[in-house]
Amino acid sequence: MVNILIVEDESIVALDIQDKVERLGYGVLAVVSSGEKAIEEVKKSQPDLVLMDIVLKGEIDGIETAERIREHFDIPIIYLTAHSDNQTLNRAKITGPFGYLVKPFVDSELRSAIEEVLNKQGH
Repeated sequence: MVNILIVEDESIVALDIQDKVERLGYGVLAVVSSGEKAIEEVKKSQPDLVLMDIVLKGEIDGIETAERIREHFDIPIIYLTAHSDNQTLNRAKITGPFGYLVKPFVDSELRSAIEEVLNKQGH
């Protein structure tokens, strides 16, 4: 089974994303609310994929978290964002994400993004 880490600091949104992921038949390793917790979880469980909110509470945002993960692990990241302004997207592009989903998104958009990443990774 493909295991996904969800990084989202709004609990209601996180539960909705978890529900969508599980309905699509994927496993959710964990749902964490900060970049620091995301890095710890990646080290511990090495998920197949990370769904990363760009805007996170705490010391580091989703973009910096993704940079730190990519420095040490070969784990694909799909950004989740309600903010699609050019400055944020340009910062995000530098980290080499595998995709973006603009919130709110529907199940079919999530499925397409996940399947595209998994196909590139040979899953």
